[in-house]
Amino acid sequence: MLKEVNAAEFKEEMGTGLVLADFFSSTCGPCKMLGFVLKDVEKTFGDDLKILKVNFDENKELTAEYNVSGYPTIILFKDGKELKRMSGLQQKTAIVKMIEEYK
Repeated sequence: MLKEVNAAEFKEEMGTGLVLADFFSSTCGPCKMLGFVLKDVEKTFGDDLKILKVNFDENKELTAEYNVSGYPTIILFKDGKELKRMSGLQQKTAIVKMIEEYK
């Protein structure tokens, strides 16, 4: 599932299981390109992975809480605990490898 969320929804959606949070800006070219990559990642993992998109500009408190200073930044969580993060445009293979490491 790929879903854009605000800070309150983010906290609700964390729950259990694997969650990949994509901190992005709507004016960022690499962020838009990463969006297409994440749609492909979503097809690979289906219901085993929840992908949450967090607009960097509209959720300043959340980006500060997770020390996100640039975009795009993706953070992998399991059961609400941060496992790993990547910054910048990433290829699908790198993202899949990161997720499978913690699956």
